[in-house]
Amino acid sequence: MTLNIRHSLIKNLQTNMPREMPFNLADLAEQGISPQLAAKYVESGWLIRLTQGVYAFPGNVLTVHGSIKFLQTRASGLHIGGKTALSLQGVRHNLSTRGQLVLWGDTRSTLPTWFVSRFPARYVSARLFAWSGDFPTGRSLMTPPGVTDGLHVSVPERAILELLYEVGTNQGIEEAYNLFAGLRNLRKNVVGELLACCTSVKTVRLFLTWSRETGVVDSDNLLAQYKIPVGSDKRWMTRLKDGTLLTLKP
Repeated sequence: MTLNIRHSLIKNLQTNMPREMPFNLADLAEQGISPQLAAKYVESGWLIRLTQGVYAFPGNVLTVHGSIKFLQTRASGLHIGGKTALSLQGVRHNLSTRGQLVLWGDTRSTLPTWFVSRFPARYVSARLFAWSGDFPTGRSLMTPPGVTDGLHVSVPERAILELLYEVGTNQGIEEAYNLFAGLRNLRKNVVGELLACCTSVKTVRLFLTWSRETGVVDSDNLLAQYKIPVGSDKRWMTRLKDGTLLTLKP
C-alpha cells in the first residue's frame, strides 16, 4: 500500500469517526483499515491504542458520554444508573460532591482501565429487576436532553431504585434520603411496574417507607394497585457499612 493511500485512509477516518469516542477493529475495517495498518498508524502517532483492539485519536479528545456510548456496544445492558442518572435529570442534593460515575449492566464485568483512568467510575451488575413482557427493560431507559444522542440513562423511577439498592454499601443513607425527598413528578404507573418486578426486598421496603415519610408517592395506593414483593410479614433488618442498623417494617 502506498503512502498516499495510507494518508487518504487516515484522513477519511478522521472525517468519518467521532473524535469524542473510541472505535474498534470492526469500525476501522469499515473504513478500509486493517489491524496491520492500524498498528502502523499507532507507530506513526496518527492513532493511540487504548487496549487490545480499541483505538482513539491522539490528544485529550475523549468525552465521558462518548466513551460510555462506546462501552454500551461491548457490555450487555450497560447504562448510566443510580445517583449519576438522577443528577443528569436534575435531581441532586446541594451538599453532595461530585463522585464516581455509577454504571449498571446485565452481566458481571470490569470497566476497562483506559476508561476509569480518565473517568472515575464503578460498575454494578446486580439483577435488580425480573423484567416481564408487560414492562420490558427498554421502557426504563432514556436519553435526557443535552447529552450524547443514544446514551442509555435510567429514567428517574428506575434510577431511584438503583440508588436505594446501594444504600448501606456504596451509598450513604443520609444522602439517599435527601435525594429521595427531592424527587418530583414520579410516574405512578412506572414506579408501580418497576416495584412489581424488583428482586430486592430491601429496595422495595425502603422505597415504600420513605414514600410514606416524604409523600413522594402514595405507597398505599401502589400496594393496592400492584402486586409488589414486600417479603414476609416480619421486620427486615440489616447492618449497614457504617454500623447503623437499618430496620424496615413489612
